[in-house]
Amino acid sequence: MVITMEHVSKLFDRRPVLADVSGSVRRGELFGIIGPNGSGKSTLLKLLSGVEKADSGVVELDGRPVAGYSRRELARWVAVLQQEPLPAIGFKVRDVVEMGRFPFQNWLGDETGDTSALIEGIIEKLGLGALAERTLEHLSGGERQRVALAKVMAQQPKLLLLDEPTTYLDIGYQVQMMDAVRRWQTESDLTVVAVLHDLNLAAQYCDRLLVLHEGVVASVGTPAEVMRRELIAAVYGTEPIIAAHPVSGVPQIMLQPGWGAGARAGSGAAVGVGR
Repeated sequence: MVITMEHVSKLFDRRPVLADVSGSVRRGELFGIIGPNGSGKSTLLKLLSGVEKADSGVVELDGRPVAGYSRRELARWVAVLQQEPLPAIGFKVRDVVEMGRFPFQNWLGDETGDTSALIEGIIEKLGLGALAERTLEHLSGGERQRVALAKVMAQQPKLLLLDEPTTYLDIGYQVQMMDAVRRWQTESDLTVVAVLHDLNLAAQYCDRLLVLHEGVVASVGTPAEVMRRELIAAVYGTEPIIAAHPVSGVPQIMLQPGWGAGARAGSGAAVGVGR
């Protein structure tokens, strides 16, 4: 296993954000974390990246506690792509992609070996060739997010953590982004953990899903095992219609107007934790 979590809990201002979270992520899989706002998704991702420390329990990366890695070791092992596109600052696209090599450079900014072929290959793979000499302020939000992905690709991580990377993208860019991640994952045997808001996108691209609800694991399994009407209704407070995608066969959710959280208040629906 690339990631192992055992009885992990996290408090903020004495309030439990995560409680007794256990699970694992297999090498080479695309593992999704889903759940409502405030369920602890981004906090869990921060624990996996080493940005935050668990108050109890253990998070291990490749058999070692994440707390045992130095910052430089983690930077060579783990890359994080945030939901916010890169700020529109005056760096050229090529310069930003090259910044991904920082963990491998000495204090003078030099690196052993020539990485120009690596950088050029990533730029071409993500269709950034025509934009390579433009500065970021002249790019759209979707293009800047593609540059951010190119930067973490240049880092050549073993583990990629995605924190809602498609939140501010239109549907075309969402598919483009997730297609690029999926190709990279399969070609490089990369392990990916993605926090996603869009359940249909998560079902299309993730091998397995972990559902968080109020800081507790409500379910873990394949999209077909997790995307159940009863579970979605209990966790999200809305009564969905779930149907198989006509091409991929994975479950997809259709929402019903009038079935929001308010309509379900007092219904007594409870989440089957651990199911």
